[in-house]
Amino acid sequence: MREGSRFQDRPHQPGSEEDDPSPGGRGSPGEDPEAKVRALVLRMLTHSPRTRAQLERALHRREFPEEVITSVLDTFGEAGLIDDATFARAWVSSRHHSRRLSRRALAQELRTRGVEEDTVQEAVGELSDQDEEEAARALARRRLANSRGKDRETRIRRALGALARKGYPSGLSYRLVREELEHESVDTDPDGPGL
Repeated sequence: MREGSRFQDRPHQPGSEEDDPSPGGRGSPGEDPEAKVRALVLRMLTHSPRTRAQLERALHRREFPEEVITSVLDTFGEAGLIDDATFARAWVSSRHHSRRLSRRALAQELRTRGVEEDTVQEAVGELSDQDEEEAARALARRRLANSRGKDRETRIRRALGALARKGYPSGLSYRLVREELEHESVDTDPDGPGL
């Protein structure tokens, strides 16, 4: 078979997506756009939880009418299928425990997903200072353990870099790395170049 001929030799099939003049892809030309939006939203929500803003952006990319998008999303919201507050709480819990992200990093992720600021603050507010410190300490401990045998400055730099990438404040990071090094009985000089 010639390269590229696979699609050129295929006969045109009536009812294919190419024939669909309506926005939003598949379906018969006379199909109700609201039904198409409902089906698409259900399919997206089945795949993974999403915020209202994420669904809205996806539907706008498919060029559905604004009033249809708003109507369907409002209906799904009233039914409890779209709930940004529940999404935000679940996101914070999951990402904090699995990826050990800081409140600051979690808040930024929620903002990029279109969650409103008051909902973001409420969700990340459920993490206490102690929760954040425990996660940061576990991360620092793991990074320091993985760098045993390296020189002191390298170990400190790697641990601080890992904490910074997860969004932890520098003051907390320095303190935790110093405490973990002390716990390992490594001589740390607070006035030294690393800390």
